[in-house]
Amino acid sequence: MIRRDRRAGRALMVEREPEVAGPRRPDPLSELGLNVVVGQGTGGQVFLREQKHLAQVPVLVPGAQVVHTPAVRAVLRTVAHAAAVGAVVCLYGDAGQGKTVALQYALSQLPHPARVRRVHVGVHPTVPELRRVLADALELGRRLPRGAGEADLTLVNALRQPRVLVLDEAQRLPGPALEFLRGLWDHPDTDTALVLAGAGSERALRRVPALASRVLTWELVPRLIPREVATVMAAFHPLWEDVSEDDVAWVDEHVGHGNFRTWAKLTSHLTAETYGKSRPVVDRRMLERACARLMGPL
Repeated sequence: MIRRDRRAGRALMVEREPEVAGPRRPDPLSELGLNVVVGQGTGGQVFLREQKHLAQVPVLVPGAQVVHTPAVRAVLRTVAHAAAVGAVVCLYGDAGQGKTVALQYALSQLPHPARVRRVHVGVHPTVPELRRVLADALELGRRLPRGAGEADLTLVNALRQPRVLVLDEAQRLPGPALEFLRGLWDHPDTDTALVLAGAGSERALRRVPALASRVLTWELVPRLIPREVATVMAAFHPLWEDVSEDDVAWVDEHVGHGNFRTWAKLTSHLTAETYGKSRPVVDRRMLERACARLMGPL
């Protein structure tokens, strides 16, 4: 089934969403025209969806594709909701869990991806430094006045437009910089959604209660659970389709630990080792060699 749907250009999503009693809230994805689920497999466990706008999604390995895990779907909904209402959201989780891929995919699925702006910050930027990178992201260029008050007013005027501002590695921001963001998004004319992402970003935001209280959604991207790793990796790359579940479980126990970045690196090693083979078969010895390359010197 995975091979058939891969040839059809679809993505696999492992679904574990429980039924909720009572009326459902309006779905921001439906309002934005992002219908995620278009088909259901046996047992209500597998959903399929056509993928679009994948050019900017870093899947890291040639031949790999974004997998619709529950975490990816949750990020998709969170980003769509934030874009629809101009909210502040925090995307967090340990390093390598797939936050960046999920976020890039969610942004690529928005109806107006051209309105997305990314803010790149250094470690512990000052408020003037943050002001400058915000101006660069908003394409204000040299139009930003030198005076702090006038410069902030210029930023607020730019934030009146509906768009999504993405600040990755938000854990780098010190308290004064976060307070500065809080002031900008407190302005009643601000209509721009703010996505704060990064490993430890939730702890940084909690240290500024005035900003933390304005976060609409705290979205955790967790590690893959053991029972879903084999299905997810078979959807991620064709190399894993014929690997036994026992071998996948062995790799996850010894090296993978549900970390998507680790699994992507393993896939990269296996892709290099099987390059040029018409029908590559990944066996236990090959997996052991790939794992040894990741473990480094003991």
